[in-house]
Amino acid sequence: MKKRLLTSLEIILVLVAAFVLKVLVSPYFFDALVLFVAVVACLETSRLLKKMGNYNYFVIAIIMPIVLMASTLVGLYFDNVIGLTYTLLIDVAIIILGFGVAFLCGIIDRKKTFNEMKIRKMERNTSITRYSFNKAFNTSISFIYPAFLLMFITVLNHLDGLTATFTKVGEFGGYASLVALIFMILIPVITDTFAYLNGMLFGKTKLMPTVSPNKTIAGAIGGIVWCVLLSICTYLIMNAIEPMSIAFASAGFKLWQVAIISLIGSVICQAGDLLESFFKRKAETKDSGKILPGHGGMLDRVDSYIFLAPYLVIVFTILLAII
Repeated sequence: MKKRLLTSLEIILVLVAAFVLKVLVSPYFFDALVLFVAVVACLETSRLLKKMGNYNYFVIAIIMPIVLMASTLVGLYFDNVIGLTYTLLIDVAIIILGFGVAFLCGIIDRKKTFNEMKIRKMERNTSITRYSFNKAFNTSISFIYPAFLLMFITVLNHLDGLTATFTKVGEFGGYASLVALIFMILIPVITDTFAYLNGMLFGKTKLMPTVSPNKTIAGAIGGIVWCVLLSICTYLIMNAIEPMSIAFASAGFKLWQVAIISLIGSVICQAGDLLESFFKRKAETKDSGKILPGHGGMLDRVDSYIFLAPYLVIVFTILLAII
């Protein structure tokens, strides 16, 4: 418990530092944090896949988030020319290219590939081409989950500068990115915390015992309810600050929208958590890694954010570009 609390404090301090540097110096400091998280999470995903018997190129897996981050930042910087849609399409093209590179690695170095197949006693059951294809496919899983999906946090980090994509972003008075990131961080934290507390106090019926035996229906419902309530409280606190109140009124960011956003977001967070639990169960391991003492791996901490980030990008697209 002591290790868990100390690690939690360190995580909070890192997040606060990233936020302060983002606001006072440059948003790229927050991007650096996202990149670090993505690289470690991809490494852990690669290891989980290997434990599941899905062999892959872990070096390519940890290089991909670096390439995707560079591509995404360039696209966001030239938003007036490229736009968010084409930036994301370029990222998808890079993922496909990464799959091709991984496949060619297996084909070109046939001797090494064949030796791998012999070690795993697969040389009689499959061809080098098929083995290389499967290994490249397994590698590309980490390109999407978590690498590509975590890049949406970078999009949220640069919302205020995407004036071509988000035509109404100016109405947020420069607070769009800050608000988006606050809710992105708070929704999983509140959901996880109160799902745990409610489950411990009232949980009897298991939610999905074969995937995550500790999660209960009462915990899941409690996480959603408290997430909505505390998200509303957060909105009211921010709305009490005059500049943000003016920005919210100008952008039409209302209380009922926060309630809906946080409700759906809480469900998405819990689904992301269950998916990672499913992967760990398949890999027959308790934690995705050991980088965070008392918490496990990086993937254990960011599993809720992986699908929440693209969801929030869709939400703010509706708020700032469509309505």
